[in-house]
Amino acid sequence: MRKGISITVTAGDRVRLDAIIGDRNSPQKHVWRARIVLLTVDGNGTNTITRAVGKDKTSVWRWQERFMHEGIAGLIRDKTRPSRIAPLPAKTVDRVVALTNQAPPHEATHWSASAMAEAVGISPSSVRRIWRGQGLQPHRMRAFKISNDPKFADKLKDVVGLYVDPPAHAVVLSIDEKSQIQALDRTQPGLPMKKGRCATMTHDCKRNGTTTRFAALDILEGKVIGRCMQRHRHQEFIRFLNAVEREMPADKAVHVVLDNYATHKHPKVIAWLQRHQRFTFHFTPTSCSWANAVEGLFAKLTRQRLKRGVFTSIVALQAAINRFIAQTNDQAKPFVWIKSADAILAAVHRGRQALEALH
Repeated sequence: MRKGISITVTAGDRVRLDAIIGDRNSPQKHVWRARIVLLTVDGNGTNTITRAVGKDKTSVWRWQERFMHEGIAGLIRDKTRPSRIAPLPAKTVDRVVALTNQAPPHEATHWSASAMAEAVGISPSSVRRIWRGQGLQPHRMRAFKISNDPKFADKLKDVVGLYVDPPAHAVVLSIDEKSQIQALDRTQPGLPMKKGRCATMTHDCKRNGTTTRFAALDILEGKVIGRCMQRHRHQEFIRFLNAVEREMPADKAVHVVLDNYATHKHPKVIAWLQRHQRFTFHFTPTSCSWANAVEGLFAKLTRQRLKRGVFTSIVALQAAINRFIAQTNDQAKPFVWIKSADAILAAVHRGRQALEALH
């Protein structure tokens, strides 16, 4: 042993070192470090230890000294080392951030990592690292729409109030139609998923017609009343309203949340509403489809059943949609609206202020 090094191993230390060596999941670097200590305590010389663990004298001495000062904790902890690559200057990082928030000089709508790397004189990986650290994602774009409805606040409070605090002895329905659902068949059969490869399907398809799905979501029970129809005119909408009316309890009022589609405000629809006094229509603000609860159902239908579906006919498409709705009703849960109307109005106000400040 090198001069100045003195190792003492307690019974507890020996148990822990033996456990490290015997554990199949221990990193190998921890195993040979523990062996160095045990071989040293057992009276073996430096040359014997180097041959046993396959390390040079410098490594043996280093870990003997580390154990002497820090014990077992020193054996399983690696000291941090400075990177061999110097960090980027702060000016370079600031320049990347500043350029990212500006339009690129070349014919492109946004910066790519390679274009930014060429402009600044660093590697694309460095650009990505800066973007990640600054929370910048120039390749992404989120869509938005602020309603210009002059009665936005009143309509929003009316609809959200139905969701959050529905009237007693009443049914609250969210009604809409999903039109132009295509029965798409693939031109060639795809391959199933396997290890190392995702499922495949052809990029082109055969169009076998379209259907329109009318749906009414019961807010309190989470169940859906649905019908597939060929078109989505006021005639089909009135037929669907009649179907909904037959399934509603006779002793309850019915509040219906609708968007501002012209069919929903057709004179014959208004006449139907006057003949059925227990029905009350509540229209969402314009450009606010997100305020209609049934849109979440349509998004789920598209994502889980239609997007990758293969349908050889309209009948097959309608059968698949009906099965999906039946399964939804079997697993029905009440619809829960989280944000209050005041919180939404505050967010819209902040959005307007940000747009006015920039434009």
